[in-house]
Amino acid sequence: MQNYPSSINYHSLNCNGRLVDLNTPKIMGILNLTPDSFSDGGKFNSEKAALMHAEKLLKEGADIIDIGPQSTRPNSTFLTSEQEIGRLDHIISQIKKEFPEVLISLDTFHAETVRFGFNEGIDLINDISGGQYDPDMFDAVAQTKLPYILMHVNPSYETMHNKTQFSDITLSINQYFSQKTRELMERGVNDIILDPGFGFGKTVEDQMKMLEEVKYLSFRKFPLLIGISRKSFIYKPLGKSPLDINEETQKLHMKVLKQGARILRVHEAKEAKKVVDEYVKMK
Repeated sequence: MQNYPSSINYHSLNCNGRLVDLNTPKIMGILNLTPDSFSDGGKFNSEKAALMHAEKLLKEGADIIDIGPQSTRPNSTFLTSEQEIGRLDHIISQIKKEFPEVLISLDTFHAETVRFGFNEGIDLINDISGGQYDPDMFDAVAQTKLPYILMHVNPSYETMHNKTQFSDITLSINQYFSQKTRELMERGVNDIILDPGFGFGKTVEDQMKMLEEVKYLSFRKFPLLIGISRKSFIYKPLGKSPLDINEETQKLHMKVLKQGARILRVHEAKEAKKVVDEYVKMK
């Protein structure tokens, strides 16, 4: 049976003048520089450990390294932009020096951190807040001219993880995307990637529905990023830990790829790469 999105031609992303073709799905490997992330806190928050993990992710098939200086798990500690920048130090430029071909995404909701990251050499901006937690964010994104990952999330940092009752989760996400993409494009931001925000303020039932309706989330126009790696809506109903759901996660990765997902944000690049390779062979 032909896949729904097979007729879509995904345009390349312009990452600092480098064109990245999304017709073949990409793998974004997670590099948390945090002491308090829920599944790998404290493991990679030194320059040496970060470099080693970046190398491991790249060897296992990651195309993009997503660097996060701040945890956004429930009950995490809020960091200012200054604190994020202090934690980042020169890890971005060091990774670029060691691995010149790598694409680096910076996971932040602070405009000043974006500006710092741009000067250090980032290629994409991954903002979980959709520009809602810092009023200067969209202007900072426009100034960099980098691709921007727009995530669906509740409107404030304090309510980020509050479970919201949606009458129709897919419709609500698309209404949000419609408004936010318009705001971005009015500022001249054209390379926009959509992230429906699995794990942020949504019930298990709504997230299961989202998995079934991924194909309706991108307006057949914008590339879609899916981040379900180690998310509680998968492991809690199964009575498992975040580290024991690899098989289930890879099945879901294949499910979203068949519906048009272009980027998988993952902790285990090796396993995700197998799924992407299998998907490419099926096309």
